[in-house]
Amino acid sequence: MAFADNLKQLPGVSHLAALQLFDAEGTQVACIEHKQGQIGSLTLYNHLAQFYGAITPEAATKGLELYAEHTEDARANPGKHPNIDRLLQINDAGGTLTIKQIFAIE
Repeated sequence: MAFADNLKQLPGVSHLAALQLFDAEGTQVACIEHKQGQIGSLTLYNHLAQFYGAITPEAATKGLELYAEHTEDARANPGKHPNIDRLLQINDAGGTLTIKQIFAIE
């Protein structure tokens, strides 16, 4: 399935303002915000965090599968898709990122 089709199968993220990602030392390494151009990644990372409890190598493998056609583009163009690059790195080198949800204020 295409990435857009995969997203339709995942829980929504209207309740989130952002996800903060932390490495093993507790240092924030990324923030995926609820804004145009990042909502797909926010949705995907949120799903992975809920299903796997963190972004583990197993979660990264699943995430790369869900990113579908964008995964090959990221492999061919390093730096173009930083959220996919992060999963590729975890998939290849291991490691785990913990996630903190930042909830939207209504």
